[in-house]
Amino acid sequence: MIRSLAVALILALPAAAQDVARAPGALLRGLDKVSGRTTDLPLKVGEEARLGRLQVRLGECRYPAGNPSSDAYAQLTITDLSQNVTLFSGWMIASSPALSALDDARYDIWVISCQS
Repeated sequence: MIRSLAVALILALPAAAQDVARAPGALLRGLDKVSGRTTDLPLKVGEEARLGRLQVRLGECRYPAGNPSSDAYAQLTITDLSQNVTLFSGWMIASSPALSALDDARYDIWVISCQS
């Protein structure tokens, strides 16, 4: 509950302080903690990608309109296909990956940037 409120406040503050633009895609990075292998996941809005047993779906990507390379906010849904369970559904912030992170023993996924 508190985490959701904190994320909502953080997302609201930049939007109130500056203009936010929407991008048609995002670049995510996944880490397999067992093998140590990283995988880049370029996604367009509405697309899905697989990382092992996880399915990652990009709902939206936003960035500060005045500085596209400064930060990215991506709305993601991450599902464990082996158990048919949603592990993460919400916004991830590139500059603060630990604030709203995927909680999985094997995989980490984080936002790198919004992409055109």
